[in-house]
Amino acid sequence: MTAPTAPTAAPASTGSSGTDDTVVLETAMPAVVDEPSVQSFGPSRRRRLLLQAAWATTLLSALLLGFAVYLTALSPLQEAHYQAAAYRTFRYQLAQATAPVGSAADGKPVAIIDIPKIGLHHVVVVEGTTGRDLMRGPGHRRDTALPGQAGVSVLFGRGASFGSPFGRLSELRVGDQIFVSTGQGQFTYTVNIYGDGTHPVRDPDPDRLVLTTSNSGWIPTSTVLVGARLSGDPQPNPQGRPAQVAADHALAQDIGALAAFQLWGAALLGAVLLATLAVRYWVRRAAYLTFTPILAALLWACYENVAALLPNLY
Repeated sequence: MTAPTAPTAAPASTGSSGTDDTVVLETAMPAVVDEPSVQSFGPSRRRRLLLQAAWATTLLSALLLGFAVYLTALSPLQEAHYQAAAYRTFRYQLAQATAPVGSAADGKPVAIIDIPKIGLHHVVVVEGTTGRDLMRGPGHRRDTALPGQAGVSVLFGRGASFGSPFGRLSELRVGDQIFVSTGQGQFTYTVNIYGDGTHPVRDPDPDRLVLTTSNSGWIPTSTVLVGARLSGDPQPNPQGRPAQVAADHALAQDIGALAAFQLWGAALLGAVLLATLAVRYWVRRAAYLTFTPILAALLWACYENVAALLPNLY
């Protein structure tokens, strides 16, 4: 008997049919290899898009939350810082008899007001009623007389943000007193009337003070007005200050802050890009120490200009 022999591989066909099989196999192989990658490309791309959307949403939420923190917690500190410096300046001007009694530059101190009933003590009144002016404290309407002068004097004050100096204005009652100091002396007003956005203060007395703020709530829709009469004789109006109240500008927005916000926003975006490159190609700790205060200052400037776009009495 002869031993069984192991099967041997069939030789490759050199015929036309063999050539056709080889070609078929070679063209079919890429389809088999590429099929999983094509199937996995769609879900992977969707995951990246979802991740990017989640990061964008988180960043936007963080910016909005930061703005809310700025309005509620940080803006009062900003107002208090200015008030401390303005109070020292105005006290010195009063002592030197150089305090303005006529026209003054926007944002400059023109008076000091005290309303004991609502806990308002030695608060500096600045000239102007734009949103940026009222970030510094109560503002005096430029087209009205200064407190203590002959005529009607109108003061605006915020009711919710930047220290909310007039936030408790609605607690005043008839007979409560308001004390004001200017370069012309000290004056006392007595509350006698109230009003709002649809019912303006009407009082035949020619020498009086009108305090104006926004109604309560996150979105102010109307105003709160408190009228008070001057006790004693008024002082004259120098430099032709008007003795009558002109058009009302309550709840106005500082549109000029929009251009400033765009510039500060562009600067913030550029700083973010530079900080990203610095963290990647520089010493990470040094990049953080360098760019953190810069980014914080630019973000603060952006928030301040956005706040100026809100109603001026908010």
